[in-house]
This record gives sequence, C-alpha cells and structure tokens, in this order.
Amino acid sequence: MNVLAAGDISPGILGFTVVALIGLALYVLVKSMNKQISKIEVPHEADLDQKSELNADN
Repeated sequence: MNVLAAGDISPGILGFTVVALIGLALYVLVKSMNKQISKIEVPHEADLDQKSELNADN
C-alpha cells in the first residue's frame, strides 16, 4: 500500500488561479447587480393611491 506524505499533493498555482478568477468574477457580478438594482424606481404608496383613485373616477 502506497501512503502519500502530507505535502505531496497540492492544487498548485492553477488551483489558486481558478479560485482567484472565480472570486474576481463574483465581485464584478455583485457590483454590476447593485448598479442595476439602484436604477429601479419603486413607486411610493401615495402615488399608487392616486392612480387607483383616478382609474376609479373614469
């Protein structure tokens, strides 16, 4: 039976690079998502009440 020493197997530079790129992509996606969400305009409750009253009058 072949037993490997503790330091024989490691992800190396390729594993680190892949994890770093995934982290960078996640950062960029979250930043973009926050930018898009901040563009959304949510109507206020008073505006909705005024619209429903105008529609009820017609």
